Amino acid sequence: MSPRIRGLRTCRAFLKARPQAADAALALALLLVGLPQLYLEELPQGLGRHYAETDPRHLLLVVAATMALAFRRTRPLAALLWIAAAEVLITLASYPPTIPDLVAFMVAAYSVAAHRGLAVSALGGLVALVTVNVLLVTFPEDLAMITVLTDNALLVGVWVLGRNLRLRRAYFAELEDRAARLERARGTDARAARVEERSRIARELHDVVAHHVSVMTVQAGAARRIMDRHPAGAREAMTTIEEVGRTALSEMRRIVGVLRTERDSEGVGAELAPQPGLGDLGELLDHVRETGLSVQLWIEGEARTPSPGVDVAAFRLIQEALTNTLKHAGPQARAWVRLHYTDEDLTVEIEDDGRGTATIIADNGDNPGHGLVGMYERVALYGGELRIGPRVGGGFGVRARFPLQA
Repeated sequence: MSPRIRGLRTCRAFLKARPQAADAALALALLLVGLPQLYLEELPQGLGRHYAETDPRHLLLVVAATMALAFRRTRPLAALLWIAAAEVLITLASYPPTIPDLVAFMVAAYSVAAHRGLAVSALGGLVALVTVNVLLVTFPEDLAMITVLTDNALLVGVWVLGRNLRLRRAYFAELEDRAARLERARGTDARAARVEERSRIARELHDVVAHHVSVMTVQAGAARRIMDRHPAGAREAMTTIEEVGRTALSEMRRIVGVLRTERDSEGVGAELAPQPGLGDLGELLDHVRETGLSVQLWIEGEARTPSPGVDVAAFRLIQEALTNTLKHAGPQARAWVRLHYTDEDLTVEIEDDGRGTATIIADNGDNPGHGLVGMYERVALYGGELRIGPRVGGGFGVRARFPLQA
C-alpha cells in the first residue's frame, strides 16, 4: 500500500472517529472557497437594492455563521439559530450574500432534520422557513414570486432529505439490532441443540453399542479360556463375536447417520433412517420429476456395488446437482443423469440445458457441505475426480469419477 493511500485512510478514520473535527473541516473548506468572492467580485445590485461594501464586520459575520457548522451534529438546533441570526444581521446591514453563509444555512437546516427527533426537527424547519421569508421580504421592491417559490422549495427539500435520511438510519439501526438479537438467540439455541444431541448420542452408545461391545469382550475371554480343551465351544464363541460385531457396526453406522442426516420435515423417524445410496436414486428422481423438471437416467456398463462411502457420496452429488438445476436452470430446463460402470471406477454425470450457469458457478452455498465446494470435498474424500462447468451448447454439467475400491 502506497504512503499516500495509507495517509488518506488514516485521515478518513480520524475524521470518522471525530465528527466535530470533520464538520469544522467542512466549514473551513466553505470559507476557503467562498471568501474570495467578497473581494474579487463586484457587488450585485438589484432593483432598488444597494449593497454595502465588505468590511471587517461583514467578514466576521460570515466566518461566525460558517464556523457554526462545526456543531451541526452535536448541537444542530443551536447552530441553525446562530446561522439564522447571522443571516438576518447580514441582510439588515445590506451586506451582499456569500456562498459560505448561504450554504451553511442550508446545511444547518438539513442537519437539524437529520440528527434530531421530529419535534426538534420540525421546530428547526419552521425557524429556517420563517428566516428565509423574512429575508426575502426585507427588500420588497426586489421580490419576485419565482424567487419566493424557488427558495422555499429548496429549503423544504433540504429539510425533507435530512428527515428521510434520519428515518433510514433509524430503520437500519433497528435491523442491525434485531439481527444481533437473532444471532444471540440462534447461538443459544445451537448450544442447547448440541447439548441435547450429545445426550442422545451418549444414550445410544450406552444402551446399544456398549452392550454389544461388552458381549464381545465376554465371549472373547471365554473363547480364549476354552480354546485348547473345547475347540467347538471356542468356535461358537467366535461366531457369536462376529455376529455381535456386525450388529454393533450397523448400530454405529446408524448413530453416524443421525449426526449426518439433514433436517427435514419427513417426520421424527426420518432422522434414524439409514444413509441413502444409488439404490435410492429412482425415488430421488421421482421427487425431482414431481417438481416439473424432466429428468432421464442412463446406466451404462455392468452395475457393481461400490463401497458404502462412495455409494452415499455419489447419491449426494446427484442430489446436489439436481437441486442446483431446480434452483437456477429455469422452468423449461431438462436434466440427464448418467452412471457409467467399469471394472475400476464409477463415473457420474449430471447435465442440464438450463440458463443458470453463471448463477450456479457463483453459488458456493451458505451451509457447510452444500454447493460446489461441498461437491469437491465429498468427491475428494473418496479419492475421486470432479469437473464442473458449462456444457457445449448451453446448460451446466457435473462429472465425477469414483474408484470402486477404497
